[in-house]
Amino acid sequence: MTVIGVITRGKYGHRLIETIKEHSDFSVVTADLPEFVPVFIEEPDEFLESINFDRRVFSAEIVITYSLHPDLTFSIAKLAAEAGVRSLIVPGGPSRASIPELNKISEASGMNIEVDEICCSLEPNAYNRPFTDIFGSPVLKVKTENGKISEVKVIKGAPCGSTWHMAKEIVGLPVKDAPPKAGLLIQHYPCRAARGDLGGIHESGERHKQAFIRALENKE
Repeated sequence: MTVIGVITRGKYGHRLIETIKEHSDFSVVTADLPEFVPVFIEEPDEFLESINFDRRVFSAEIVITYSLHPDLTFSIAKLAAEAGVRSLIVPGGPSRASIPELNKISEASGMNIEVDEICCSLEPNAYNRPFTDIFGSPVLKVKTENGKISEVKVIKGAPCGSTWHMAKEIVGLPVKDAPPKAGLLIQHYPCRAARGDLGGIHESGERHKQAFIRALENKE
């Protein structure tokens, strides 16, 4: 059985755990971080020791860390590499991770590290599969009847669960209105991607809109 490790912090990471359990047969092992941490952590290794961080999360070959803090992410990446983790996925974007330091860990250990602003941009590779065969950049299968959407099957969806939400809500809509509505439904979903700029939740919406267009081009 595939085991996925999820490191949560406050509210972040729990929706991913729910989505994995609902839409896959993967097993999940978790570790928690405090919601509130210092802006700068001089000794992140000691900090993790002080909170009794559960290193059993590194028994998984694929780990997603919602540490959302450059110092903590660096320390977690070191521990993951030492434990033999194959793929470390870091949501939150470059502002929450020190890319040069993570690259050094990756090069030295052979562990694949991906830093993504939004998890629905994840693409499969030799390291992050089979997780990204089910979760990541959306892939849909669509059926239509009498000019309306009659069925939407999610082949691969966003780890936050928004793709499955959209698939249910869009059934019955006229075909011509479906792609933009798909993107809008994603933006209305309580995803925790950044809002208020051109990236984040707006990119998530656009990705789902384009996925719906591709599905309609290949509809049954």
